[in-house]
Amino acid sequence: MTTAEFLAPHNIPTLTGTPDEVGRQLKVLHNGQVIALVLEHSSKFEALALERALGQLVQLLDKSIADQNEKTLNSLVETLVPRIPPPPALVKEAAMIAKAQKAVLEGADWVTAKQVAEMAGMSDRNPSAQPNKWKRDGAIFAITLNGNDYYPGYGLDRDRGFKPLESLKKIISEFGGTKSGWGLAYWFQSVNSFLGGKRPMDLLVSAPEKVIAAAADEMEGVVHG
Repeated sequence: MTTAEFLAPHNIPTLTGTPDEVGRQLKVLHNGQVIALVLEHSSKFEALALERALGQLVQLLDKSIADQNEKTLNSLVETLVPRIPPPPALVKEAAMIAKAQKAVLEGADWVTAKQVAEMAGMSDRNPSAQPNKWKRDGAIFAITLNGNDYYPGYGLDRDRGFKPLESLKKIISEFGGTKSGWGLAYWFQSVNSFLGGKRPMDLLVSAPEKVIAAAADEMEGVVHG
């Protein structure tokens, strides 16, 4: 027996005939409820036709109710059965990523495209257009959080109207697309042995050539293993 068959209402008999005929048929029924439909001026043929139509309607209703009950039951079962927990290694990895991203967010100033446009005095009509173009051209990078892009404040040149630092594009190109926005953020904010234990973001303005060299050195290490 399927779940639908178990949940479906019992078959509902229909009785047709004169009041006396129906009355005799009702005498053998001892349980349940009765609904009487009187067709005072209809023929026996019309009554039989209506009986068949009502029988088909009842079957359709039975099936509809059973299907709905089965869907409700399955939904309740899915709610009550606990979801499969993620593997411990995956939970640990997620915690490490969350911790690293939190450190990135707290370790520097991050601005939206709209804020960059405001600082640079760009048009209010489409403030994201120019920062997005800079990102596409590799002149700057952004991290994505909750569907929004955030640009590093340390990558903007205040002396050039908050345009991206010219050295930033050279550094990003050194990595050749091997690092995501978050990957670049980790690198810029991490202490670097090539830079004497300093962070790349701290030398972008004062010693940009050293930062470019540090990026090239890292990529050379990747290539040679």
